[in-house]
Amino acid sequence: MNMMKLMKQAQEMQAKAAKLQTELAARQYEAEAAGGQVKAVATGEGQLVSLKIDPALLKEDDAEMLEDLIVTAVREAIEKGKTDAAKELGKIMPAGLGGGLPGF
Repeated sequence: MNMMKLMKQAQEMQAKAAKLQTELAARQYEAEAAGGQVKAVATGEGQLVSLKIDPALLKEDDAEMLEDLIVTAVREAIEKGKTDAAKELGKIMPAGLGGGLPGF
């Protein structure tokens, strides 16, 4: 394989990765805790965009439990985005190269 062909392939891969990163940032991932009583939605960039809490949980006098459920749902939504990004990047990157890119 000559150097020019290799450089062209690297540029194409870089362009695909940049496009994918933009697409992943726009995706939203939902996760639940407590059987759906707490729902969190995060973007592919890991930004929380929505949080829904069943009013029944607000009636209980256990703020610490509610806080834990919120953290669980938010973390899971963000993790779903990271997992999806790694899977999608793996489709366009040669084996072993995806892990070194920022944001993946």
